[in-house]
Amino acid sequence: MTRQLTDLLSFQRIVHIPFDACMAALESWQLTGHGGELRLGKSVLRGPAERDPDLGTCRIEVRLARGRLRPALRMRLDTDYWSATATALELIPCQRVRPSAAYFQAGHDLLDCLTRALPARGPARQRRGIAAASTTVMESQKGGEASPRRRASALAR
Repeated sequence: MTRQLTDLLSFQRIVHIPFDACMAALESWQLTGHGGELRLGKSVLRGPAERDPDLGTCRIEVRLARGRLRPALRMRLDTDYWSATATALELIPCQRVRPSAAYFQAGHDLLDCLTRALPARGPARQRRGIAAASTTVMESQKGGEASPRRRASALAR
């Protein structure tokens, strides 16, 4: 696959958790998982995580589940430093992909599940701020608009 095509078929996400805390969470999950595997929804992250000492990035093998009748797709999750308080995640296909609605839905679902799980593993101070901010976002998505004061206090933590 060409790099340009791979870019179109990959999924990127910035998570607001420091790189070291994100990696510690992923590595601890793999240690507690059966055979070094971590199930996220119907997909699987397979360890161990490979660290690149020169670049400081990390790569984890992924099997992306796209539905009952389709075999899991071999992918990799690249984790990279974004800023002092954020980490970049990129889910990249390792084999030829037919870009279907099921493929894009499965990729987004996997990253959604992973980003929801990560803050629970971060430090307590960060966890409260992220949990409060996500509660505010969920309230506004349900139709119950959160007050501006509550939004501001959630983001300030």
